[in-house]
Amino acid sequence: MELLIVIVFALGYLAITLEHSLKIDKLIPAVSMMAICWAIIAFGIDDFKYWFDSGQHKLLESFGALEHEGKMHLMEETLLHHLGKTAEILFFLLGAMTIVEIIDYFDGFSTFKSYIKTKNKKRLLWIFAFLAFILSAIIDNLTATIVLITILQKIVNNKETRMWFAGLIIIAANAGGAWSPIGDVTTTMLWIANKVSAGKLVEFLVIPSLVCMVIPVFIASFMKPFKGNLDGDVEVSPDEIHDTTYSSIMLYLGLGMILFVPAFKTITHLPPYVGMMLSLGVVCTFAEIFSTKQFRITSLSDNKDSVGHHSPVHKSLSQIEMPSVLFFFGILMAVAALESLGMLFHFAEDLNTTIPNTDIVVMLLGVGSAIIDNVPLVAASLGMFSQEIDHPLWHFIAFSAGTGGSMLIIGSASGVVAMGMEKISFFWYLKKITWLAALGFISGAATFMLMRFLLIG
Repeated sequence: MELLIVIVFALGYLAITLEHSLKIDKLIPAVSMMAICWAIIAFGIDDFKYWFDSGQHKLLESFGALEHEGKMHLMEETLLHHLGKTAEILFFLLGAMTIVEIIDYFDGFSTFKSYIKTKNKKRLLWIFAFLAFILSAIIDNLTATIVLITILQKIVNNKETRMWFAGLIIIAANAGGAWSPIGDVTTTMLWIANKVSAGKLVEFLVIPSLVCMVIPVFIASFMKPFKGNLDGDVEVSPDEIHDTTYSSIMLYLGLGMILFVPAFKTITHLPPYVGMMLSLGVVCTFAEIFSTKQFRITSLSDNKDSVGHHSPVHKSLSQIEMPSVLFFFGILMAVAALESLGMLFHFAEDLNTTIPNTDIVVMLLGVGSAIIDNVPLVAASLGMFSQEIDHPLWHFIAFSAGTGGSMLIIGSASGVVAMGMEKISFFWYLKKITWLAALGFISGAATFMLMRFLLIG
């Protein structure tokens, strides 16, 4: 039975990695393999020798002695436990996604367009890199990439030059997301699972992540694509900024309320999704108020393009990327099936025996996240390791999973969205950008290990 579950998981995983070749959304194999894995467990519950208690993080030695009803009851309790933990992550993400969509509804991100005033390619590269690094730490690396490439398309006409800029934005956005508990799905998973705290994550990873971004950008700034000036006027015209009167207010309110979430968790010790729901409530309240005011003003002028003709909350909720949410659900619950049978626990023991150096294991995880999705890899690591909160291992996992995906364009959500927006080919990225991302990853990892040695010994 264990072998059958592994085969189902492997086939589902393969279908996820071949999403673009198979032309099926990755949510389909994710939710399918989750359901099949748990169905196999239910049918063969009496044949399994081990059961892993996720709450105590240890194998139940008496599982084999339980009656059928007792095993089924334990399976249902375990399923509910993992459903609850997964729901914490999903509702957190839903809240963050909705806030970002509300900001976009009021065209709040247009504020960033007014910052671009230089024609020098090298200076422009550094501006975009630091914007990606900082913005991705607040609104996540995927959204930051979308926002910045949208701006890029307004000011850079040459296709090849734009692809180079997009490649470096991917590296910077992934690096920026790694040091923030709300900057990447994987760091959010570790934070919600109480493996890392917001303060220590920033303390240990902001410098390695900065190095991971600066090294590739510094090298690229001396390369031919970033020499000289852009052709034409790079300043965005007022017509392209679409100010809705409240765009700047909603931008700073939305970003501020997202940043409020870690503080709320620290003060109340409640799960992060509770703080995110409070932040969402505040942002939605102001969005409805501003929308009503705009409606009253524009109803006199009969402006059909006004944002006030629809509820911003309802409109924003309709824009949420639900396939991604279902994908995360399927992956996390499928990995939970492997964890519940003790497979990940035994795999971790075998891995530690074969490769006793955990740094190598974690760096391999980073390389693996470039080939396959980093979400299941981090989900698996949660079941493989039992170190206490803020152990350096968890910080290194957050860094490796977050930045390692930059080495291939399909290795991260920001890479995939850039691939679609700019039609960047897999092999162009492999030839032009991969070596820069690898240098950044290795440099950041070395910086982390040096800091760990100096701070901990």
